[in-house]
Amino acid sequence: MLNLLWCLLLAARSLLNTQRELALENLALRHQIGVLKRTLGNRRPHLNRWDRGLWVVLSRVWTGWQQVLAIVFVLLILAHDRRRILHFNVTSSPSAAWTAQQVVQAFLGDSAPRYLLRDRDCIYGEYFRRRVKNLGIKEVLSAARSPWQNPYVERLIGSIRRECLDHVIVLNEQHLRRILRSYLEYYHRSRCHLSLDGDAPEPRIVQGPELGRVIALPEVGGLHHRYVRKAA
Repeated sequence: MLNLLWCLLLAARSLLNTQRELALENLALRHQIGVLKRTLGNRRPHLNRWDRGLWVVLSRVWTGWQQVLAIVFVLLILAHDRRRILHFNVTSSPSAAWTAQQVVQAFLGDSAPRYLLRDRDCIYGEYFRRRVKNLGIKEVLSAARSPWQNPYVERLIGSIRRECLDHVIVLNEQHLRRILRSYLEYYHRSRCHLSLDGDAPEPRIVQGPELGRVIALPEVGGLHHRYVRKAA
């Protein structure tokens, strides 16, 4: 139902666009689908020089190109104990103040951890550091260009790319937030982790054969499934 409403809203918006804008938007979306199909199953979608050249031309002749190809900053806060994602959000206008506010929202009351491990991205400015210190959290910085020092987060980022974002075309900030929320529900409830002895971040009850046959429940729009036993 939500997908139908979303399609209807897109159609209504398209009716207000000029024929030239519709043609350019159609070209941009077809190109994104082509790039996705070209690299699906091998690696992350990659733009070659011809792809980049097309977007350079589009940016010169079409004012709405940024609505189709936008850079959005994603912030994730991960707890190491059971690989739980405590908080996430996205924005197209990242700043130290925005990032600091996400930390405050993630740790309400007395739930703040003792340590916060992060990299040296410039998004963590002075304002961010002050807010984290006021929460009583001690920052631990990884060395420059050393993602292996924060392996759990790097693994999570890779999983989100390979298992979700590499298979969809993100339309805007709200769309990305909805996709990630759906994936994280699957990640917490259903996705198995070798480091958790095959369990999910939210522990699952072992279901024996006596509970019935195995059925598949689609999640993340059908990209993944949750397998459970159900009595006939």
